Amino acid sequence: MKLFKSSLLALAVAATSTWANAESLAITNATVHTAGEQGVLSNATIIVEDGVITAINPASVSADSVVDAQGRNLTPGIISVMNNLGLVEVGAVARSRDAGAKGADITFDPSLAYNPKSTVVAYTRKGGITSSVVSPRGGDNLFKGQTFYTDLSGEFDSVRVANNAVYVELGAESKGSRATNLQKLTNKLADFQAKMKKAEKDDKKSELKRDEEVLKSLLDGEKLMVVYADRASELLNIIKLKETFGLNLAIVSAADAIVVADELAKADVPVIIDALENLPSSFDALHNSLDNAAKLVNAGVKVVITTGGDTHNMYQLRYNAGNAIANGLTREQALAAITSNVADVFGLDAGEIAVGKKADLVLWSNDPFELSTKVDKIWIGGKEYSTESRSDKLRDRYMANSDMPRSYTK
Repeated sequence: MKLFKSSLLALAVAATSTWANAESLAITNATVHTAGEQGVLSNATIIVEDGVITAINPASVSADSVVDAQGRNLTPGIISVMNNLGLVEVGAVARSRDAGAKGADITFDPSLAYNPKSTVVAYTRKGGITSSVVSPRGGDNLFKGQTFYTDLSGEFDSVRVANNAVYVELGAESKGSRATNLQKLTNKLADFQAKMKKAEKDDKKSELKRDEEVLKSLLDGEKLMVVYADRASELLNIIKLKETFGLNLAIVSAADAIVVADELAKADVPVIIDALENLPSSFDALHNSLDNAAKLVNAGVKVVITTGGDTHNMYQLRYNAGNAIANGLTREQALAAITSNVADVFGLDAGEIAVGKKADLVLWSNDPFELSTKVDKIWIGGKEYSTESRSDKLRDRYMANSDMPRSYTK
């Protein structure tokens, strides 16, 4: 009897869950910035079912929930990249840092330590960010580990893709030469490639170790390699690596990218930059400038815009893109740099308003790149989420009218 009741309860829960997931949504009368081939659509209607965009401007509208956008701007959810979201709560508190370890190597999977309940997650949604490619800080190894892709729902199952790219750091060394890591990377790839070719020639299939499985996915072009580097000569060496080994490759930071923009475009190597970097932070970054994003795009380079520094600043990503607009990018180019370009580079099911895409959407009060604009509504996988953060709750708590002294509550 107890088993029968449990079965009925399970069926009821499953039915309720199915109904909730199946709830459909229509967003009408929106100015839709698709970040794709369709460009900007006026007075458009978007239909969402089971968390996926199923129709744009259908002949008729039928949905469980209808939102009238009243002409406001609807964009894909913004995607932040190469940050430590959910891995670092407070940088100064060692026990809240899980982004790296001294012994981390190419197999390091930081998604295992991801905290979807981090206070930074809800705070970041305020900036219209619906998902993020989170990167490790690694350790002593030149391979810092692997990135993962998560949505910002704050749910425990929010990691959508684990181990989706390998992160490598090159560049200047405080001790030793920058040539060492480049040599190590080249030799590691060459040695493993030779091993695989020999095994194929000898018709021998040996079981691969975990690190070798990752190397194989890199050499097969199945897994993206993201390389940190700035100096122009290093960027050219990275291009050679791509040509030699057939890598799927992107470069992050890339302060000198403007110097070798034509070579990057020809080799189809995208760059991930902080569009607010305008000062030479080192001898490798003498070409930092606010108009670099526009110059790179005009040269044919695929550009992804990110934010530098602490993850608490991630919500400002749209402002970084807005500054790039002020320095030469068009609005649609800037939007692509924080949505569809990210999806293209990292192979994500997001970043564009198109039929079949995940319904990560943001409805704005006005121009998304203006400082005073707010997020009116935000959907992740078709489900609406709040932009209320811990900061808002603290403000409301300590600003509440009370008989007690200011900053106290009953």
